[in-house]
Amino acid sequence: MTLPVAQLWFGRTQHTREKPFKRSFSHRIAMLEIDIDRMAEAGGVSKLFSVGRGNLVSFRPEDNGARSATTPLRTWAEARFAEAGIGLEGGAIRLLTFPRVLGYGFAPISIWLGHGADGALRAVIYEVHNTFGETHSYVSALNPECAPQRAEKELFVSPFFDVTGEYRFGLRRSDAATALTVESISADGRHHVASLVVTPKKLASAAILKWLVTMPISGLGVMFAIHWQALQLWLKGAGYRDKPEQRAVRTTLAQPETKPVGPQAELRKSA
Repeated sequence: MTLPVAQLWFGRTQHTREKPFKRSFSHRIAMLEIDIDRMAEAGGVSKLFSVGRGNLVSFRPEDNGARSATTPLRTWAEARFAEAGIGLEGGAIRLLTFPRVLGYGFAPISIWLGHGADGALRAVIYEVHNTFGETHSYVSALNPECAPQRAEKELFVSPFFDVTGEYRFGLRRSDAATALTVESISADGRHHVASLVVTPKKLASAAILKWLVTMPISGLGVMFAIHWQALQLWLKGAGYRDKPEQRAVRTTLAQPETKPVGPQAELRKSA
């Protein structure tokens, strides 16, 4: 099946802090998935969506990857996959991220989906961004059972968490839904879990207008939600940590677990 050059995804994200006290919140999100080899084509899909320039909704290539106009997204992504010993043989690379809305956007995480020449999903890059302008990439092969992947934490993402322990990424994907769970685990157990579940919608002007009417500040909304929740944690007495210098290595290889993820079968059934 040929995937669209780009599509929208709508759903919710939920965050639950489990230690030293429990606190949960959720909010609606809107995401964009784009084939990084067909960006020029994607820019012509809707008059309200642009690639590389401003619009109601836009995608800026320099917001991800090398963050440089001189390094193509595919060149950057293939280099990250190669560090993990993964070759795509020219297969498609699709990027699921948070686009800019009215010129502004922030992507806490961008998901790079690497496909083989046969179209099968082979590997993933979880590109994590913090509000300090830093980024780190966690790269992993995906086995047929879509088992979770584990990696040591390397990026400071919140003043309320140390850069210790590991992440456990659980990705489930079908034509009908994409779901991601990121667990933050230390020696004394799980401290935090973040998840998102989104369903696709055709990238079209009508969908964009409906999006902006129902979620008018979605571009600023992600950043606002981050700082609002940080304030709530501080008021509840969560310990504050100063930001350390970013570590020199910017790519970490994640290792798939040997046990399959049970819910993957259910997600496939729903497709």
